[in-house]
Amino acid sequence: MISLNKPAFWNNAKRYYDLKSYWRNRFGCTVYKLPIDAGFTCPNRDGAIATGGCLYCDGRGSRLRQEGPLPAVVEQIKRGQTYYRQQRQAGKFIAYFQTFTNTYGPRDKLKKLYDEALAQEDVIGLSIGTRPDCVSEEVLELLADYGKRAHIWLEFGLQSIHDRTLEAINRGHNYQQFLDAIARTVDRNILICAHIIVGLPGESRADALATARALAALPIDGIKIHLLLALRGTVLGALYEKGQLAMLPKEEYVQTVCDILELLPPAMVIQRLTADGYRDIFLAPVWAAAKMEVLNAIDRELEIRGTFQGSNYQRKQL
Repeated sequence: MISLNKPAFWNNAKRYYDLKSYWRNRFGCTVYKLPIDAGFTCPNRDGAIATGGCLYCDGRGSRLRQEGPLPAVVEQIKRGQTYYRQQRQAGKFIAYFQTFTNTYGPRDKLKKLYDEALAQEDVIGLSIGTRPDCVSEEVLELLADYGKRAHIWLEFGLQSIHDRTLEAINRGHNYQQFLDAIARTVDRNILICAHIIVGLPGESRADALATARALAALPIDGIKIHLLLALRGTVLGALYEKGQLAMLPKEEYVQTVCDILELLPPAMVIQRLTADGYRDIFLAPVWAAAKMEVLNAIDRELEIRGTFQGSNYQRKQL
């Protein structure tokens, strides 16, 4: 155990540095992400890399996409702003380009969409979900320019550092491509967030912790920790329905997440700690549907342990 002291700069009541606290510390107000579906697809679905996508992805996109023609980005932002202002007393907003791969397109198209979002009142930045193999130099230069005057996050879906796992889940890229993307993104006025999944097929708790240690040693500003979900209509969901896939018990997930948090640097922003999925196609694990219970269980476990994010962090992890 390296340190049991909670960092004062978190300025919160939690045992980890959550995104809401980070934004409040940085901007002095409540900031919310506005999810946007800008109509992007994914090279792992359109044939550029593959057509099936990742094993756990149902391929439907956002709820908006399922309902019919997508509203314009401006309309999506205004709807979100109205809700969060009325329900959550939001002060500022981040436009979150969330659905599929949001850097996968010509630069002019990307610039038009990003410009449109940043032009809206009280939108102070962008958060852009993408893949490590979809960030060209041209795209990074565009985002770096935005970063001079706005708050820019680039969110990379990694899921695991283990190439055998990435191949097994049909991810379509390897760990080295992720490392290359990080190296090209750092020092460009762009904040980096990595997504990982706990409970992937064939992975042990030790594998998940190896991923955490690797990310802790990289110049990454934030992380999203997801729980593997079995969804109807996915390859993974079919395996679960056939009894060929076991899902993590709640206790094991909570223990693993706490182990991961202890390994991460104290300044890394924790953007997510679980996942709950679409209700209409949700299969398992059943306990994941009660998202707040999972988050509360993580809080309780850290309190029982008497530890915090970073308690086991070592600057040189690799």
